[in-house]
Amino acid sequence: MEKKRVLEESYDVAVVGAGHAGCEAALAAARMGLETIMFTVSVDSIALMPCNPNIGGSSKGHLVREIDALGGEMGKNIDKTFIQSKMLNQSKGPAVHSLRAQADKQDYTRQMRFVLENTDHLTIRQAEVSELVVEEGILKGVKTYSGAVYHCKAAVLCTGTYLRARCIFGDVSNNTGPNGLQAANHLTDSLKALGIEMLRFKTGTPARVDRRSIDFSKMEEQLGDPRVVPFSFSTDPESVQKKQVSCWLTYTNEETHKIIRDNLDRSPLFSGVIEGTGPRYCPSIEDKVVKFADKDRHQIFVEPEGLYTNEMYLAGMSSSLPEDVQYAMYQTVPGLEHVKIVRNAYAIEYDCINPRQLKASLEFKKIRGLFSGGQFNGSSGYEEAAAQGLIAGINAARYIQGKEPVVLDRSQAYIGVLIDDLVTKENREPYRMMTSRAEYRLLLRQDNADIRLTAIGYEAGLVSDERMSYVNWKIEAIDQEVERLKKTKIGGNEGIQAFLREHHSAELKSGTSLAELIKRPELDYETVKVLDESRPQLPPDVCEQVNINLKYEGYIKRQQQQVAQFKKMEERKLDQEFDYTKISGLRKEAVQKLNLYKPASIGQASRISGVSPADISVLLVYMEQSRHHHGDKK
Repeated sequence: MEKKRVLEESYDVAVVGAGHAGCEAALAAARMGLETIMFTVSVDSIALMPCNPNIGGSSKGHLVREIDALGGEMGKNIDKTFIQSKMLNQSKGPAVHSLRAQADKQDYTRQMRFVLENTDHLTIRQAEVSELVVEEGILKGVKTYSGAVYHCKAAVLCTGTYLRARCIFGDVSNNTGPNGLQAANHLTDSLKALGIEMLRFKTGTPARVDRRSIDFSKMEEQLGDPRVVPFSFSTDPESVQKKQVSCWLTYTNEETHKIIRDNLDRSPLFSGVIEGTGPRYCPSIEDKVVKFADKDRHQIFVEPEGLYTNEMYLAGMSSSLPEDVQYAMYQTVPGLEHVKIVRNAYAIEYDCINPRQLKASLEFKKIRGLFSGGQFNGSSGYEEAAAQGLIAGINAARYIQGKEPVVLDRSQAYIGVLIDDLVTKENREPYRMMTSRAEYRLLLRQDNADIRLTAIGYEAGLVSDERMSYVNWKIEAIDQEVERLKKTKIGGNEGIQAFLREHHSAELKSGTSLAELIKRPELDYETVKVLDESRPQLPPDVCEQVNINLKYEGYIKRQQQQVAQFKKMEERKLDQEFDYTKISGLRKEAVQKLNLYKPASIGQASRISGVSPADISVLLVYMEQSRHHHGDKK
């Protein structure tokens, strides 16, 4: 019998999925010179925003800046396609300032697709990957549903919310991906057959409604910033100053909550129809009403989905209630009394992996050459996805190049915190990045992401010489200016005392330096300019760093000392093949968890839930003894 003939092709890297993770992974590998193929169930869904129409926000803005510093695309793309931009948390310290921009959804997809389609070494293919080809624990290729075989040296799985996806509202359940797109129903079986542990998670989205059916006079207008700050360090700030669209704020009320409570028995979330676990930090409206029963109202942001559509997104009102209940509850909200729904709110369930099966490089521990990024790793959010996609793409390429993987630690980047949390902590729900998760957040500000990470992106081959030399110059310029200000002494003459009185600042008893004046809460680098005759002309980004470095100097030094301690623990490497049952004195749970996670260092071991500080002490003693033991033998 004649063997069925199938299409066969060979590439270096195969990327499965073309959402925010897939785009960054494919661009990174291709830009690093490797022949890359990216698979998607629909070319029209490249870089799709199936949920909220924005990029950034609290702590997520940090991730986008870090992606940009490393040579990723997300920041550049949102700078081209935003319709409103805002710096959040301006009243607080710089560690929590976060940029957030509303996107024109269609334009965001179109621009990202244009970049991908015009990148050398990158092939885009509309096909569903249904099987992985693995031989003796090494990835050799992928197969598509049509039977075609694509041989490759590494693959990155970025399937997002598409694997065996099911969209649900009320008693309606469709086996489709987000926005009614085709689900990917075949890869899960192949993964399970390879011994990969799968989880079932859920996320949700609110209804999209017709702008013409909204009464904005009953809502509070939310404007963008008068001066827009770009996301990308390479975007010219003048190019992003443009007319912005408004968003609107309204609130639910007791009537809304009563309708929800009266219909909870019809919610698939509470009736057991939905098996997947949802994200705690962006719950559905029915979840909020149940969990925060004492709250008499919840914020609803009404956000435009683009310049050429009347669809508006109701942020804060995601739901899986039946459509008649959706209408009833939305119409109790001020301004939405006559609202018309364009697309129903729905919950979506999907398959993802337990991320503890991954190394910090995002390579599977059991399968060499197989990497994984994005919501498939049990995270939520476009920004978290893009960050993981970028790292997985870089490391897939470096694996082929025979180089060490790029692993960012918790003191280097929010991306480091995100990946470390995924691979060392128990994840029982979709993981969301938050500023509170980063212990060293004063050092990991969004404003200094280029200083922290550009050199790493450059070494990987994703950052231009020109960009790198500017960052090197910038670091030097900041240091020199800080030194100059510390050395520039001023006395208490009448002109200076008058300046201080004018700014409600205490008068000088004796001479001081300009640096000391800048540290005063009511003064800053810009204000003391009039007292500074020898001040050089410096670009705004340098001035901003000089000001922050001086104002927070004490706190920054303290955090740097903490980081030095942290690094010591990270540098104490552990054997990843070691059997922890050999160490007496470890608690049973610790042995189980250490054998399950196989941590790479003492630092990583200390962050595994179920491993106590006492267990770490036992580990350290054991390491010390075995070192002496081996030393004696020599």
